[in-house]
Amino acid sequence: MRTTLQEIQDGESFDIVVVGAGMSAALFGALQGAKVLLLEKTEYVGGTTAFSAGTTWIPNSHHAAEIGVHDDSLAKVGGYLDLAVGERSSAELRRVFLENGPKAVKAIETGTSVRYRARPLHPDYISDLEGSTLRGRALEPLPFDGRLLGERFRLIRPPIPEFTVLGGMMIDRDDVNHLLKLTRSFASFRHAVKLLSRHALDRLRHPRGTRLVMGNALIASLLHSLDARGVPVLTECRLERLERDAGGIEAVEVTQKGVKRRIVVKGGVILASGGFNRHPERRRALLPGSEPQWCPGAPGHTGQAHDLAEAVGAHYGKPGLSHAFWAPVSIRKRGDGSVAAFPHFILDRGKPGMITVNREGRRFLNESTSYHLFGIGMQEAGVAPAYLVTDAEGLRKYGLGMVRPGGKGLKPFLADGYLVEGSTLAELAGRLGIDAAGLQDSVRRINEYACSGVDLDYWRGTTDYQRVNGDAAQQPNPNLGPIGTAPFYAVRLYPGDIGAATGFATDTDARVLDGDAAPIDGLYAVGNDMHSIMGGTYPGPGITLGPGLTFAYLAAQHAVARARAPQAQEAKSVVA
Repeated sequence: MRTTLQEIQDGESFDIVVVGAGMSAALFGALQGAKVLLLEKTEYVGGTTAFSAGTTWIPNSHHAAEIGVHDDSLAKVGGYLDLAVGERSSAELRRVFLENGPKAVKAIETGTSVRYRARPLHPDYISDLEGSTLRGRALEPLPFDGRLLGERFRLIRPPIPEFTVLGGMMIDRDDVNHLLKLTRSFASFRHAVKLLSRHALDRLRHPRGTRLVMGNALIASLLHSLDARGVPVLTECRLERLERDAGGIEAVEVTQKGVKRRIVVKGGVILASGGFNRHPERRRALLPGSEPQWCPGAPGHTGQAHDLAEAVGAHYGKPGLSHAFWAPVSIRKRGDGSVAAFPHFILDRGKPGMITVNREGRRFLNESTSYHLFGIGMQEAGVAPAYLVTDAEGLRKYGLGMVRPGGKGLKPFLADGYLVEGSTLAELAGRLGIDAAGLQDSVRRINEYACSGVDLDYWRGTTDYQRVNGDAAQQPNPNLGPIGTAPFYAVRLYPGDIGAATGFATDTDARVLDGDAAPIDGLYAVGNDMHSIMGGTYPGPGITLGPGLTFAYLAAQHAVARARAPQAQEAKSVVA
């Protein structure tokens, strides 16, 4: 297996060259017997997926039936997307996604290490729309044993440190529930002992835990599968140029540690570089007012590949609801000088006993809405930072950002100002620099709503999605609880872009389109490089990875066919 560019001959040809974190695209090509090369600019594989939960939104897969879902259908989910997305994206692209997503899941699980399961309860995000569902569409990767990779384990991008415990032990939502019930349930105690014992043994031989879950598990299983097929995966390898002739993309120029190679491409180049988010000029133009340090994504999505694609005619799609996907983040400087942007997905802000306020101390949105709509709501209200406020009881139960549940170990967070404490609401407001009267009134109102169960301002807890992410023990509304147990705490929130929604316009085979909506043969875009079929909306968990997997499957099929019969391949795709 070749691992350096030095081992690639100048002028050597490949059927498919994948640029970036498109490991599924590379694997789909390899499964068809194609000669594939994967180029990764950073020292790790996996991109932002390695940081994520790895959730993949694929409706109507065979895994849905495994958890008893038999009433979903193309018509049902298609109608849901029509309501959620509407005319912000191509209905034809959405149809192709829905028809081919289950095929992509089946194909990648056949003869590879990649395995998924459906969550028993994982609702669509806009669950008040007709056609939404509580389960069956969101798939998650099974845990993976990183020891199977041997020395290649070092290539897996480590998770965000603040999402691990005990020096690099990964935990998923099931592990969290067990750890919180450690002293109250024998099953949870046994589960925790097993986790801790495994991690203790890992740390004797590895810099972090090798039991991989969520996005790390997905990336590791993909790398294991690529290695098994001898696919060269070249890290710290940079795409320098795309060469296009009358027939399309014919070659690429790449460099790695001073070595330069021209590589002939028979089938196509599949762009999966992660989007534009860290490209300075594109960021200023498309995400004005959003600071780069608020982005919790991996560092590789610099947009450099986008510049090269535009040079050969590639064209961005029409803007949708937003150019990016969003989540509120809190910011803290680490001991090594790096900055942690911690996404507040579901663990705190939508729980009872939590409110988010602006500088006037007033609530300005529904704290239990999806993280994407929360981020958009912050921008629409012009609020950065916002202030996530709770009391001692809320902190103990749910934690607050990087502060874990339990209410212990607060000193370092208080010392560096990440966590702000006040013995009274007025004192907390003074330390935050916000209006005390406004904060006190907001807390008074939320305490009234906690008793009645009805949020008369923003209607928290009125959808299935919101209630699932609340606390079922809190009644009459799982999203509303009183704030009154001193001391009081807060962290500052900022709108963080977690991925690009705007990308290259493509046809139904993921071929990139030029300014005249004509496909550029041999050039494909998937993942965040492809213009989102969700039109900048966020209908459910994993709506970037789901289409990413599906169109990687379609792009690889088309590129392999082009490689095997380049003169006979006709433009049969529907341009959208």
